[in-house]
Amino acid sequence: MCGIVGFAGKTDAVSVLLDGLEKLEYRGYDSAGVAVVSQDGRLQIKKSKGRLAVLREQLSKSEPIEGNIGISHTRWATHGEPNDINAHPHTGENGKIAVVHNGIIENYLEIKQFLINEGVTFYSDTDTEVIAQLLDYYYKQNSDITECVYKVLNRIRGAYALGIICSDCPDKLIAARKDAPLLIGYGENSNFIASDVTALLAYTRTVSYMDDNEVAVITPDSVTVYDADKNVIEKEKHTVEWDVSAAEKGGYRHFMLKEITEQPEAIAKTVNPRMKDGRICFEELAENPDFLKDVSKIYIIACGSAYHVGMVGKYTLEKLLKIPTEACLASEFRYCDPLVDENTLAIVISQSGETLDSMAAMREAKKRGAKVISLVNVIGSSIARESDIVLYTWAGPEIAVATTKAYSTQLVLLTMFAVYYSDILGIITESEYVSFMRELELLPSKVSEILKDTEKYQEAAARFFNHDSVFFIGRNLDYALGLEGSLKLKEISYIHSESYAAGELKHGTISLIEPGTLVVSLATYAPLIEKTASNVVEVQSRGAEVLTIATQSNAEKLKTKKENSFTVPDTDPLLQPNLGVIPLQLFAYYVALNRGCDIDKPRNLAKSVTVE
Repeated sequence: MCGIVGFAGKTDAVSVLLDGLEKLEYRGYDSAGVAVVSQDGRLQIKKSKGRLAVLREQLSKSEPIEGNIGISHTRWATHGEPNDINAHPHTGENGKIAVVHNGIIENYLEIKQFLINEGVTFYSDTDTEVIAQLLDYYYKQNSDITECVYKVLNRIRGAYALGIICSDCPDKLIAARKDAPLLIGYGENSNFIASDVTALLAYTRTVSYMDDNEVAVITPDSVTVYDADKNVIEKEKHTVEWDVSAAEKGGYRHFMLKEITEQPEAIAKTVNPRMKDGRICFEELAENPDFLKDVSKIYIIACGSAYHVGMVGKYTLEKLLKIPTEACLASEFRYCDPLVDENTLAIVISQSGETLDSMAAMREAKKRGAKVISLVNVIGSSIARESDIVLYTWAGPEIAVATTKAYSTQLVLLTMFAVYYSDILGIITESEYVSFMRELELLPSKVSEILKDTEKYQEAAARFFNHDSVFFIGRNLDYALGLEGSLKLKEISYIHSESYAAGELKHGTISLIEPGTLVVSLATYAPLIEKTASNVVEVQSRGAEVLTIATQSNAEKLKTKKENSFTVPDTDPLLQPNLGVIPLQLFAYYVALNRGCDIDKPRNLAKSVTVE
């Protein structure tokens, strides 16, 4: 959610920290700050509310802060309003220790009251200041900063990724992690920490991913990682294959538009390595191809857009595998006492692989005996490491907060998984399989075909951007697709938007339709096109303006104005949502553009949600 960058080197830290934070702006934030230790042992801090540009301006106008060891942070407010005081880094009373923190400390009020009783004065409303003040409290008793860190970690409860520096240790940076992403980067005469690998790509491609309850002591020349019992452990190093340019706009006005146009390539990267001699080939599943024969229930666990992938997946998996499947919000799954046993399969979907609710739900499922397969994009992420089997989307970095290519690659990967096992179970016929594979191979080119003509989406957005409320309707796969289209519109344009199963209109929802209401009707699911057409007539008769998305073969069956109709190529019904989502993404993008919204960084939202 928030962004952390730390640096221990032999050159100026501030420039590295600011450049790293700039690469993390997409995660969402409302304040930023840096802290460095000078060679003569002075702790220097600058922080401010607002965008990173405000902090840069402050640093340029004030006396420069200099040092080779430092930490930095972009904050998304949870405890305390966004202001200069609540911004990170936070310090203890003696001004020697600075802390940046992602996550939430659950027992911070209890510790805060203890410290107040000990005479400590607090200045912010944050839970993070409790960490800094408690470190300071222990440091006055024992000047071994690493020992003090362990004492603090043994006392706090919750999720944290921590970066810590101390003015008495001008060559040392300390990191700690539990239930929040944090990685270590290895450079030449320099080492780093970051909450996301994109912050480090300009400096190193060699990283290690910290696990829960680990502490790292980092200097310019060394990295030592300890477990919860203070034993030194060897961390596996990974080479990041992403190109630096993948995390840059490349001439596009927004990352979101760039990532929409990258979908043909992203889908190809997901699909092509898993196609061999006209068959789907999952090397990750080859060792145990029969395990689904014992599965009696499938849960698809996810949040946000990944949950919408799961909603499509519910229809697809039940159709192809004949196994009861439920798409569950991760935040609800943990607390609903789910009926899970050793015959349950949990499919966890997360772009970052660090979504806290999804991670906690996965652990709950495993505790109850379920086998876990995860669909993630980030190699070495927490969910990937803790899954029994991980299927990577290989979509490359996604920077815009509103997901596009991550959704599309998750969707096609889950569909391939369903077809793969349907074939093993002998459910899908050979002719159906061959037809699917033909269309799967053509999918990237059909997405490219939709992307060739964006003018009609711009024109529609110009007509409809001033609506205050929009409704999406559809049936079966189109209903699941409408959930994603509605979310895309609301999260970047701030228009109230809801998605409904079209058959539910007459059960109350149609009372909201009045003259001029915009209804987006999804009609890409061929078996129910006539019923959807009836729903279109229903809302039109009550004065609604209708924007339809249909396949080329069925567009004429819908009674809408030609200029209010988007068409997508026909494909295998299982893959139709991959084409249907593209107009929804483009429409949302251009509506937000017309409304002057901050498309890549919508208000109040963050890319990776690592708190409850």
